[in-house]
Amino acid sequence: MIIKFLIERRSWIFLFLFLQALISFVAFIDTTIPIKPILYIVFIEVIIFIVFLIFRFHRETKFYQLLAEREDNLDVTSIVGAERPFEKIVEESIINQIDFLIEKATKNQLALEQEKDELLSWIHEVKTPLTAMQLIIERLEDEEIKAHLKYEWLRIHLLLDQQLHQKRIPFIENDLYIENVELEAILFKEIKDLQSWCMQKGIGFDIDLVIKQVQSDSKWLAFIIRQLLTNAVKYSRESDIIIKSYQQHHLTILEVKDNGRGIDPRDITRIFEKGFTSTSRHHDHAATGMGLYLAEKVAKSLLIKISVKSKLGEGTTFSLTLPRKNEFVNLRSM
Repeated sequence: MIIKFLIERRSWIFLFLFLQALISFVAFIDTTIPIKPILYIVFIEVIIFIVFLIFRFHRETKFYQLLAEREDNLDVTSIVGAERPFEKIVEESIINQIDFLIEKATKNQLALEQEKDELLSWIHEVKTPLTAMQLIIERLEDEEIKAHLKYEWLRIHLLLDQQLHQKRIPFIENDLYIENVELEAILFKEIKDLQSWCMQKGIGFDIDLVIKQVQSDSKWLAFIIRQLLTNAVKYSRESDIIIKSYQQHHLTILEVKDNGRGIDPRDITRIFEKGFTSTSRHHDHAATGMGLYLAEKVAKSLLIKISVKSKLGEGTTFSLTLPRKNEFVNLRSM
């Protein structure tokens, strides 16, 4: 701050030094003016000027020091109390700007809430005809048409489910309920929902759960598993998807392994980006690029780490590393 102050006042300092040098020079070339008293006066003035600079430094930088040390938030209490006219201008400008930002953020938050509520209401309304459509499909006798309709119905159901959870994610902290969750129950439900799709593609499941119970939020954990299973089924050939849980270094690991086409090595670091599908398969219009993105966002809120291993042509393994029980203390205190 001292250096900044000196740089800010450099023109005044240079003017003072120039005047002292000018007076000394005039006394030097004019023999009628005694040089020693002039140098003595210059010395006294320099001392006084240094003391003045120190005083002004503490007086003028107090307000700006508060600005430099304040946190980047909307709290202005730390800078209230400016004394100098220019400081009051800065203070008033900052307060007005922050008031404007708070008002705008509040309006945007209300608009976002309204949009979320309207979309959630629409999704719930759409679920009614979807349920009726499912019952109609079940009554069909033509198995081929029935299988195709079930697949298309499932796609619509999964897309609506993604939208529903996407709108809830910004408020996920208010929706978490950490409890003991049975992995088997969640997996069987999700597999049952994908049953028609799996039968159409000739895909089965090999489940080996050493760890059967974990601590998490059942609804949001099911959402993460749903995205992984949907991806596994979508990109798998006729084979078994292997699901297993085990303990490693006192942590519970849940793995979902498929024998699909695999992921291009250059895409591995980008698969969790919003809207990213593939750099090599641009014709894959079925992919939305949202499933893994949303799964990772939810996983962060649940303190779950998602990792992936893949090899082209040999399949992909997604691993969920669930947190220790004591790591949920912060979540429960929200």
